[in-house]
Amino acid sequence: MKHYMKLMDDPFKRILSGDKSIEIRLYDEKRRKIKEGDIIEFRNIDTAETLNVKVIKLYVFDSFNELFNKLDSSKFGCDIETLNSLIYKIYTKEEEKEYGVVGIEIKVMGDE
Repeated sequence: MKHYMKLMDDPFKRILSGDKSIEIRLYDEKRRKIKEGDIIEFRNIDTAETLNVKVIKLYVFDSFNELFNKLDSSKFGCDIETLNSLIYKIYTKEEEKEYGVVGIEIKVMGDE
C-alpha cells in the first residue's frame, strides 16, 4: 500500500541524504494504516519535490519522550534536544496522549 505525507524541507533533505531514517509522527488513524513493507511518498511542502521510501519497521510508544529514549537517536536526523523543542510546535501533548506516537523506520527507494 502507498501512503502520502507532507514533510518540511529540512527533514526531507535529511532523509534524502541518508542522515534520517526514522520519521516521527502521532500514531493517529492515518498512521495506524501503515504496515511494514508499505511505501510512503513524502512531499516537500516548500519545493513540492517527492520522495518514495519503504517502511522497514514501526515503533509504537505512548510518548515522544519514550520514543526518544528507546530508539537510536542517530536515526532521527538531529539531536534529541532539537527534537524535543520542535515536536510540540507540531503536535500538542493532548494529541500525544490521545493517539500515542510512532517511529517509522524507512529506507529510500532505490537504495536497496
